[in-house]
Amino acid sequence: MRFDVITLFPELFSPFLTSGVTRRAYESGLVEVRLWNPRDFSEGNYRRVDDRPFGGGPGMVMMAEPLTLCLESVRADRAARGSPEAATVLFSPIGQPLNHARVEHWSASNGAVLICGRYEGLDQRFIETHVDQQISLGDFVLSGGEIAAMALLDAVARLQPGVLNDEGSHQMDSFNPA
Repeated sequence: MRFDVITLFPELFSPFLTSGVTRRAYESGLVEVRLWNPRDFSEGNYRRVDDRPFGGGPGMVMMAEPLTLCLESVRADRAARGSPEAATVLFSPIGQPLNHARVEHWSASNGAVLICGRYEGLDQRFIETHVDQQISLGDFVLSGGEIAAMALLDAVARLQPGVLNDEGSHQMDSFNPA
């Protein structure tokens, strides 16, 4: 299972991926996590990834062009390594709530491409063209999608065989209907 995370702040993931009980899933390769920075696909000296919303409004949005180039690179890398195609997920307060049933779905999947938004969000053209699903942690707004991505990765990793010391531990989780 492979998760590709598109984020402007890949350094936020280092302590997460190397600490705690779920690190077993990442270190053993049960859950592969690859980090991608859209700045690496932007043009100019400043590696700009934000712009004013095309339709107007306050703040800045992540530009479609660097995100699209980054996503194309992710897909090419997945294909070159023989990884199955995967859904593209955007973390957004308007998405479907993340719950145990959805975590179980993702834990049995091939993984996904996780988009961590920043600023006021993403260029709507990118969302309409490339995003398959939007996921929300709840009815509140975060500064970016990184915390939501880590929540999904952690929840998925702990359901993988051998990650928890006691195989039955997740069966006793408060949200497990089993």
